[in-house]
Amino acid sequence: MKHKVLLLKVMSITFLQFVIPASFISMALANNNKMYERIKNNYIDVIPAKVEFTVSGKVVEEKSGTPISGVTIKLKNSTLTVVTDDQGAYRITVPDEKAVLVFSHLGYEVLERPVGSSRTVNISLKSSPANLDDVIVVGYGTQKKADVTGSVARANLDDFRNSPTTNIANLLQGTVPGLNVGQVNRAGATPSFSIRGQNTLGGNQNVLIVLDGVQYNGSLTSINPDDIATIDILKDASATAVYGAQAANGVLLITSRKGVAGKTRISFSSQYATQKPNVDLRPMGRDEYLDHVRYLYYEQAFLAPGFTQPNPAFNLANMVDVSMRDAQGNLFPNDFSWYDEATRTGSVLDNQLSVSGGSDKITYLLSGNLTRNVGFINNDLFKRKGIRANIESKATSWLTLGLQSFGSFVNEDGVEPAFATINSMSPLILPWDANGNLKVNPYNSNLTNPLLSYQADDMDRKNYFFANVYANVQLPLKGLSYRVSFGNNYRVELKNISNQYDANLTGQASKENTIYYDYTFDNLLTYNKTIGKHNFTGTLLYGAIERDNSYTRAYATGFSRLTLGYNNLQQGTNRFAVSNAWKETLNYQMFRLNYNFDSKYLLTGTIRRDGFSGFAENNKYGVFPSVSLGWDISKESFFNVGWVDNLKLRVGYGVAGNQTTRYSSLANVDVTAAYVYGDGGSTQFGQQVNSLTNPNLRWEKTKGLNLGLEFMLWKNRLSGVIEYYDTKTSDLLYLVNIPNTTGFTNILTNVGELANKGLELSLNSKNIVAGHFQWTSTLNFSRNRNKVLKLLGDNNGDGIEDDLPQSGLFIGQTAGTIFDYQTNGIYQIGEQIPAGYSPGTYRIVDQNGDGVINASDRTILGTSNPGFRMSLLNNFQYKNFTLSVFLNSIQGDDRSWLSSNTPRKIRDDNSIRENYLTGIDFWAPDNPGGKYPRSIVSATLNPSIYQSRNFVRLQDVSLSYKFTGRFIEHLKLQNLNVFVSGRNLATWTNWEGWDPETNQGWSNDGRPVLKSYSLGLNVTF
Repeated sequence: MKHKVLLLKVMSITFLQFVIPASFISMALANNNKMYERIKNNYIDVIPAKVEFTVSGKVVEEKSGTPISGVTIKLKNSTLTVVTDDQGAYRITVPDEKAVLVFSHLGYEVLERPVGSSRTVNISLKSSPANLDDVIVVGYGTQKKADVTGSVARANLDDFRNSPTTNIANLLQGTVPGLNVGQVNRAGATPSFSIRGQNTLGGNQNVLIVLDGVQYNGSLTSINPDDIATIDILKDASATAVYGAQAANGVLLITSRKGVAGKTRISFSSQYATQKPNVDLRPMGRDEYLDHVRYLYYEQAFLAPGFTQPNPAFNLANMVDVSMRDAQGNLFPNDFSWYDEATRTGSVLDNQLSVSGGSDKITYLLSGNLTRNVGFINNDLFKRKGIRANIESKATSWLTLGLQSFGSFVNEDGVEPAFATINSMSPLILPWDANGNLKVNPYNSNLTNPLLSYQADDMDRKNYFFANVYANVQLPLKGLSYRVSFGNNYRVELKNISNQYDANLTGQASKENTIYYDYTFDNLLTYNKTIGKHNFTGTLLYGAIERDNSYTRAYATGFSRLTLGYNNLQQGTNRFAVSNAWKETLNYQMFRLNYNFDSKYLLTGTIRRDGFSGFAENNKYGVFPSVSLGWDISKESFFNVGWVDNLKLRVGYGVAGNQTTRYSSLANVDVTAAYVYGDGGSTQFGQQVNSLTNPNLRWEKTKGLNLGLEFMLWKNRLSGVIEYYDTKTSDLLYLVNIPNTTGFTNILTNVGELANKGLELSLNSKNIVAGHFQWTSTLNFSRNRNKVLKLLGDNNGDGIEDDLPQSGLFIGQTAGTIFDYQTNGIYQIGEQIPAGYSPGTYRIVDQNGDGVINASDRTILGTSNPGFRMSLLNNFQYKNFTLSVFLNSIQGDDRSWLSSNTPRKIRDDNSIRENYLTGIDFWAPDNPGGKYPRSIVSATLNPSIYQSRNFVRLQDVSLSYKFTGRFIEHLKLQNLNVFVSGRNLATWTNWEGWDPETNQGWSNDGRPVLKSYSLGLNVTF
């Protein structure tokens, strides 16, 4: 106000100069010099000069006064930052006295301090239990981490966002104990993932995915990883019970990014990566292939009795397929690589653009993405275009409206050549004839040329649309709010293809159309109340879901020409159409009570009731309760341990469900050829019941106990979580065999029990925090075991629970039990070999010693389940450089994490004609220690050998540099970050073949995991 008055005085004097003679004014002012000086000085104060100056100081720990090195000091509303040295000292240049400095450091509360006229600003930082005030999603709401009583974990996404990948699930590998994510080897593919092992035998094993509060049944390939803000994982029954009948396998809660009020931010990121196989595995070349054929004829190619000396009379050309010989019977001179012809260097090009910002009344985020992933095998292509709009408006003081939406358009056009056939093609054969045309059948067999897939006109598109509209209403009663949300998923899949070489070379064309839609309508009432130290939060939910799917396919065969391809099906001689549809509905109610006393004693109780159209007639509804308790021991007055910052114990017990699939309790009807009228008459189709009804079919019930201990030690130098869980699933859904006299072979029913227990550990440590250098680590460990407790009962009347050996299920053993013959080396030339076997076949252990090898000699060899999973993330920061190194591992012992990996060659037409992978240690007379069988005739029994899949993988490495200071200010940028990164850079394993994690060994139909190197930048305007 003072400045406004003085400015008016100056303006008045300026005005008087125009209407009053200047000499008169000068005379008047001369008589009052003091008044003149006052006006002049006040005028200068109104428009002050901008003067930069330097502020220095020291940052210490509040209680001990110890200097803190590595503290980041940032000039607010600027990108200018500095870091304290070893003595906690800093210096920073500020533009004026209105500047505000922001002090932040891991493990301490963030502090803002205005500079004012001070040139020295000393700061004391208060130690803060890091992350305890973080808000995490717990399903139908959020909670402070300190108040959570169930097993809920937040995935670390920030350290992996530079990884060259197109699917958000790939970023989760090894990052959360208990979350098991597999590998991928196709462009844009979604890996398999599970939470805390196996809880079912024949039921649904999929993790429930919830996107922005809406159950999401689309593919994760549709979601742009850059749009994701957080991923929270609900692991135990007390946490998952809020989702009732669908939550037995855990829940993945994905939350997309939102706009933040303030200055508009325009962010752009771009990344380019190259991809190559992580193993040098390819088919045999000419010489190795011919040697392979020679050893299949070892009794002719080598001289008796030892068959190690070459037989000069042996003519190899007479043994290979006639397609590999010229008219004179000589071998073709070719050494052609079908592998090289069908593969290329893969790549990933990813571009992201987003605009976000807003005001106190409305915030917004708009983003677009363009991703192209060219796979290692030709025509393995994934392209995605996407757009997102997240908008939230505070319409009034009591009403907030919001929209979360995206559209994703996926293109996977093209048919890749069958990789198994590529690996099977002989190097002596060319794919083209003398005229340069592709051969249809390169061999003397019906095996077609795999490169014919290039001739297909293929359109494979998937369009995803998602929208969630919500409103939050603050009701007149203080603490009472109502949220209504309406989420929609719409998906259109188009698969059109034509190829003149399909349908036994007569030509085929087809058009497929799949339309999927679902909605989720939720009504949520929340009441918060605080009475002294007592804090209550009640949540009441009523919701409904409906899902619809429709499929239509029209196709034709027998084309004289395919010039118009799938757009002219009527040209086909034979025309067909098939269609189907399904619909399912759910409704549910849930009540949850959260209570804490003085943030010390915590209670969460939940009960949910589910109704599902797929449940059987007599069991349409299920009820799923849970309760969990928490105790913050470190807040107790009697607990006075200086080196313990936080110690919280929690225990939870709950029931989750695994719902039956739609129509599984009903008698299903199929359309089949039913009757033929007379010889040569037309076939009439009829309907036939192909399954029995079961009106008493129930949902599986998983009851689980979870114990957790959270801790922070030595001023958050070390923090972590230890958890133990023990669950039991009853009423397992399983197809039980029944007598054929019923007209059916099996019926889906509820049988048995399966136990599942495990241990999880997560540790975070700040190893070095000194000056400009920081080194932090995160170690994750998990161990899981399941056991079959019950199956069909005692059907033999001998008082012993019956096993199901044909399904690999045994009482007291894991669900992944390996039940097979045990081998003991390979029979050698000159040994006494039983009938039905020959040199080069496996020797089978006679388990019962009766001198006969039969099914009774099978035994339990181990399990396919891993012993434990472990990962280690190391982050190194030096000034503006950040290096992240991530190791991931799955290990077992000599009886766990095993899998069959047994290449076998038996002399027949196919083995002689077809190629195979190089480097396999096959048995031969001159290689008696060979690991894998190769024989002239097939043995009576051809068992497998089982190899350990243990591995340690250098999974992710990223090096980034963040530009700061005047360089950024000169470019008028808020942020500029450049990085290089790599994925799957090295794998240490004794597994042979493609990759242990994908469970693909010595097999022509395997495919490699890809090693990636990328370069990228992130810039914010």
